[in-house]
Amino acid sequence: MGFRTLDDLSVDGQRVLLRADLNVPMKDGAVSDTTRLDRVAPTINELADAGARVIVMSHFGRPKGKRVPEMSLRTVADALALAVGKPVAFAEDCVGPTAEHAVAAVKPGEVLLLENLRFHGEEESNDGGFAKSLAALGDCYVNDAFSTAHRAHASTEGLAHLLPAAAGRLMQQELEALGQALDNPVRPVVAVVGGAKISTKLELLGNLVRKVDILFIGGGMANTFLNAKGVSVGKSLCEHDLADTARDILAASERAGCEMMLPSDALVAPELTAGSAAQKIAIGAVGEDQMILDIGPASAAMLNDKLASCRTLVWNGPVGAFEFPPFDQGTNAIAQSVAELTAAGTLMSVAGGGDTVAALRHAGVLDRLSYVST
Repeated sequence: MGFRTLDDLSVDGQRVLLRADLNVPMKDGAVSDTTRLDRVAPTINELADAGARVIVMSHFGRPKGKRVPEMSLRTVADALALAVGKPVAFAEDCVGPTAEHAVAAVKPGEVLLLENLRFHGEEESNDGGFAKSLAALGDCYVNDAFSTAHRAHASTEGLAHLLPAAAGRLMQQELEALGQALDNPVRPVVAVVGGAKISTKLELLGNLVRKVDILFIGGGMANTFLNAKGVSVGKSLCEHDLADTARDILAASERAGCEMMLPSDALVAPELTAGSAAQKIAIGAVGEDQMILDIGPASAAMLNDKLASCRTLVWNGPVGAFEFPPFDQGTNAIAQSVAELTAAGTLMSVAGGGDTVAALRHAGVLDRLSYVST
């Protein structure tokens, strides 16, 4: 596989620093979605069962280097304990004497959760001294936080150079599933990319046009591409200043032989509110006082026809404002088609990203795809 896993570590009696992503959604002071906790639990339990002293690290929110009480991981410790089925102790800091004393008290097979890494600004700046302070708490390092692995922070990059390091089981699953979908896929390959803004996904789009055969763009992101092609999008969410960038991506897709698909129709309304009176119109007929809030049925049918002839799908981002019915229709229609094709064995489907996971759960198909990434 080209990377080390838990199979390459001897952890009995060792202090294992485990980088997890416990940045979970909260509501009324409680964890409202335990997906990330459930997905990291097998790694924690495998390490604990092997006799490791498991020291879990994570960020939570964006405290910007300051101690923010409502961003304390203490609120997550009980939910993590439920997910792993064993007690989880808590340390009031992630470095220094407080953390050192808490780690020293951990026995083989026990689990300790350190306080929010981002209470220290040195975490996000990948400070070498901070990474060494973390390394002093452990004998080896396991990264199971795929969803933060693109960030070169002290706990995700710096620490890996200081201790024997390996991927956790979740990281391993993510890399294997995405590798199957993008590195050596069964073709044709289609990518569906949605969400609000292209500014957050420029590198993703630039990479995908070289890897996939068809790229469908939906959500608010599609408005930026439509605008770049001279199509009026009314008062829809649109990054007008990125028109040149959008045109560059369109040109890159043409050079790469990647078919770029944009919506042909849309559901529009004067404002984004649940229960808004939606109007189905063709792209190009959007009024100045209208917002594009979902792809239309013709666009969904066009994409579903393509999916029927493809063998691999990578999906990142909903294609409409699914949180506000009726603007969930496009995402729901695609999700149902993907689930059916996956069940029929004709499509290998990989989807991921926070909003994507929420959209798939909303559509009732979260457990019906080949792999859903955290």
